[in-house]
Amino acid sequence: MGVWDILTTYYPAFLSGLRVTLQLSVIIWVCGLVLGSALGVAGSRYKLSIGIPSRAVAFVLSGVPILVFLFWLHYPAQAMMDVVIDPFYTGAFTLAVINIFAVADIVRGALNDFPQQYLTAAKVTGLTRRQTILDIQLPLIFREVLPPLLLLQVMLLHTTLFTSLISVDEIFRAAQRINAQVYRPVEIYTALGVFFLMVCLPVNGLALWLKHKYTRDLSEH
Repeated sequence: MGVWDILTTYYPAFLSGLRVTLQLSVIIWVCGLVLGSALGVAGSRYKLSIGIPSRAVAFVLSGVPILVFLFWLHYPAQAMMDVVIDPFYTGAFTLAVINIFAVADIVRGALNDFPQQYLTAAKVTGLTRRQTILDIQLPLIFREVLPPLLLLQVMLLHTTLFTSLISVDEIFRAAQRINAQVYRPVEIYTALGVFFLMVCLPVNGLALWLKHKYTRDLSEH
């Protein structure tokens, strides 16, 4: 039984796992990009009250393996609170929190490093604050943060595989169930790898192209 045979025979299981993976990813991406961007902007504007605490949380999270954080929220944290939460929501919450603080770090760094001479030039030419933000700051910051944000979201897509270890029925767990039935690990995990390549390579390529094209030193020399 080859890769194509496995895909055609067990495609309902793969599609079911894929649906869960995409649902997880959408929740993680939306929460991370929206809330993380807002936190990054607030952290840049209010450095003492928001910026430093959010950086401290991001620093701590970066030192804790994602799998450890996921297991801690799924087992001891729920036992301590005497609650039982669906593993899907636990996984989505865990990865969304990581994404929020990672996105906030990227956005806050871009805002803090924005060259002040651009703002000075805008003021000299008589642009209003709104025009300065919409026509100068946002386009330049967007160019700066888009490549790392895309790469970060691809990385978070990969980490959804960890949720299979707390019984989330995403695509990796579907592949494991199929392998338990037919025991064709090479073909099954090759098919899984091809899926991730098809999804991630275009996004990685776009991020690298944008980084090469737009990311540069904006400061004066």
